[in-house]
Amino acid sequence: MNETAMKYLAMLRPAQWLKNLMIYFPPFLGGTILTPGVWRVGLLPFAAFCLAASFTYLVNDICDRENDLHHPVKKNRPIPSGSVSVRTAFVVSLVLLGSALWLATEVSGTFLLLLAGYLVVSVSYSLRLKEIPVLDLFCISSGFLFRLEAGGVAFGITVSQWLFLSVFLLSLFLSTGKRLGELNALGENAGQHRKSLMRYPDGFLELALSLTGAAVLVTYTIYVVARPSLVYTVLLCCFGLLRFMFRVKAGMGGDPTESLLKDRQLLVVSILWASAFFWIVYR
Repeated sequence: MNETAMKYLAMLRPAQWLKNLMIYFPPFLGGTILTPGVWRVGLLPFAAFCLAASFTYLVNDICDRENDLHHPVKKNRPIPSGSVSVRTAFVVSLVLLGSALWLATEVSGTFLLLLAGYLVVSVSYSLRLKEIPVLDLFCISSGFLFRLEAGGVAFGITVSQWLFLSVFLLSLFLSTGKRLGELNALGENAGQHRKSLMRYPDGFLELALSLTGAAVLVTYTIYVVARPSLVYTVLLCCFGLLRFMFRVKAGMGGDPTESLLKDRQLLVVSILWASAFFWIVYR
């Protein structure tokens, strides 16, 4: 792959597409992921959210290109670094948007509405809402909820209330960790990169991280208690939460995707959780 192609691929942030696996959570947790044809049913919804997510990343990078120059890592992204022009990025974003909406119409009208809701919140976040403390955390969390509900619609599975709450609180926990990680990494320069970081009172993000982490543990425990054997996966859940908190407080970064891919302990415990859940539900 040549250098130009690499720039365009990096601009789409394919590593972040891991979040779109949330589409498959309803059938996986519901015990139907091995039903013939299920993976094929999920291909269009997954692809639609991948294209939509890349569109929102481009919009965010275009809007944040000046502020990203103050971030030690983000300044090297194609748009803020100038290796890809804003005009080119804008044209690519329109192609991604049109493709995502077209694929969504092929799934169902309800799925299209959920994808549209995700796009509206994400673009609003990039344009304004990311500067408002607490609301910025809820905007990030909503992305996971839209994916979860869209997966339920795509596969014809009703998402339970406790699963909804568990995913909401987990996403809020992760987004809080991401913000705290940014604040710790940037220090006094945090406000130049993201204004909302300097608007959080001292200790607020640490408290929010602990609060949401504890809440996730409670709601997930209630979610799995209906199946006694799954209660043992709470141990893995607890370890994963504490390990992520350790990474954030130790200054190792709070981006959920990067943490999963780069932290061996988090990756191993995630695989163990998925394997244990699979063995208990599908044995």
